[in-house]
Amino acid sequence: MSDIATPSTPDAGPTRTAAFEQRLKRRYAAERRFKRLGLAAIGFSVLVLVLLLGNMLITGAAGFQREELRVEIDLANSGIAINAQDQVAVNAVQRLEQQGLREVVAYSAELSLGAKGAAALSDQAWRDLADAIIDDPTLLEGSDEYWLPASASLARAVDGEGAPELQRLAGELQEEGKLATRFDFGFLSRSDATDPQMVGIWGALKGSMLTMLVTLLLAFPIGVLAAVYLEEYAAKTRWTDIIEVSINNLAAVPSIIFGLLGLAVFLWIFPTMRSAPLIGGMTLALMTMPVIVISGRNAIKAVPPSIRDGALAVGASPVQVVFHHVLPLALPGILTGTIIGMARALGETAPLLMIGMRAFVATPPDGLTSAATVLPVQIFLWSDEIDRGFIERTSAAIIVLLLFLLLMNGIAIYLRNKFEKSW
Repeated sequence: MSDIATPSTPDAGPTRTAAFEQRLKRRYAAERRFKRLGLAAIGFSVLVLVLLLGNMLITGAAGFQREELRVEIDLANSGIAINAQDQVAVNAVQRLEQQGLREVVAYSAELSLGAKGAAALSDQAWRDLADAIIDDPTLLEGSDEYWLPASASLARAVDGEGAPELQRLAGELQEEGKLATRFDFGFLSRSDATDPQMVGIWGALKGSMLTMLVTLLLAFPIGVLAAVYLEEYAAKTRWTDIIEVSINNLAAVPSIIFGLLGLAVFLWIFPTMRSAPLIGGMTLALMTMPVIVISGRNAIKAVPPSIRDGALAVGASPVQVVFHHVLPLALPGILTGTIIGMARALGETAPLLMIGMRAFVATPPDGLTSAATVLPVQIFLWSDEIDRGFIERTSAAIIVLLLFLLLMNGIAIYLRNKFEKSW
């Protein structure tokens, strides 16, 4: 029997040469550098966010305050009266003005503050007292001290700006306890004004709410139904390819183009609704819809085919498969796209400027067809003012906008997590 040569057994592991060890060290070093770069990028992003929010909070905190003067007013002997009908009337403030409330405040201010102090009171200070009387008519039965807004020039003097005589007056009033910086609760309930001491955010906030409501009611159902049709029912033809490309392109179109479309179409159809939340919502819905369609199609496509096959196997119709099985499972992904689209719409300014929502609106809108503005436009208008008081009010309005955005996104995320299912 001849001997059979057997091959030598190779080593159990690879040979770790010096070159191999060098390459391994370089690879590990590259991984460590990449990790450090990633952590540095995250740290830089967090730092920028903290600086941005910190700057807004520091500046905006002053925007929630205003300088007020303490005035003693005897309303019991003023001859002013208000009945139940006047209290709920739309022109209740004007009726109090006709009875001489403005003059009563001016006379009382001169008695409490002197002639110079009374001149430093805001011309619209009587409106704050009028609102207080409407809320509580029993104030007309007695005499009390009221904190009323100072003029913008006196407010600047408190910050060390303006005429020296006003600065001296401000110092004297502060020493006497007749001038103080107080939290302005009315900032959240008033509307726009020419005086930074009297401006409020409620008119713009209500306009944003109404505009976002119209946007959601139009963009969400139309966008979801379009996504369902394109993904589940539309035949793959040249026309559907053109529609898909068009939707993808619309998602990247600059927002001002949608403003031009709203100006040319919606205001042509409804010429009397310029600057109305209805027109603004319809314009923003056009901008938001492509984002919802794209995210909706991706979410529907991500549902496993086994869900469809199982539903069909137990006797469900094609329509039941889509609306009872596929769409509920795709809803979290659809809501994610809706959050992105609505957040973008909430911060838009350019398309709303094109349809006239930059008007000076001194009263909150009564409905979807009333003249209104929105928070981003209000911030834009205030940032263009010269008076320093508007700078602080702008920062405060930005804080309100961020809180509104967080609230809106929080509700959407809650709904997304509630409907989210795993398979």
